[in-house]
Amino acid sequence: MKKFHFSLRPVAVLRSHRELSAREALASAILACAQAEERRGAARARIEELALAICGGRRERFSVRDEAAFGQIYRRECAAEAEAGRQVAAARAAVEQRREAYIEASRQVKMVSRLEERARNVHRMAGLRSEQATLDEIASRRVPPGGFSS
Repeated sequence: MKKFHFSLRPVAVLRSHRELSAREALASAILACAQAEERRGAARARIEELALAICGGRRERFSVRDEAAFGQIYRRECAAEAEAGRQVAAARAAVEQRREAYIEASRQVKMVSRLEERARNVHRMAGLRSEQATLDEIASRRVPPGGFSS
């Protein structure tokens, strides 16, 4: 029986590489999204801590100068938290985009795998038919020309 050769093997290898790079890009996007969410959480924690400090300072004594300084710091922290929120949204969009790319690359790999499996089945069936034809030929040679007489 002839050895199986899949003519689309280079395509399968190329698509496997694309799938691997898409998987790596998805993993890095997920990591970047997690880091952005951590930064947003840290910014929120700083805002809450600052709000507690401001409220605690007001209980003791009220100073216009301190309130102005705290107000500037608070606005800066709120702006940093808003920026972190935008970064999280952008990171989530990137994750979704990378996920779609990975799914498409995976589909392409599966499609070539199914084609290869079909080609293997066709090859195997052709080999079995050839083997059966050979066995039939051998069997027909053993039978005398007039057949077996009973």
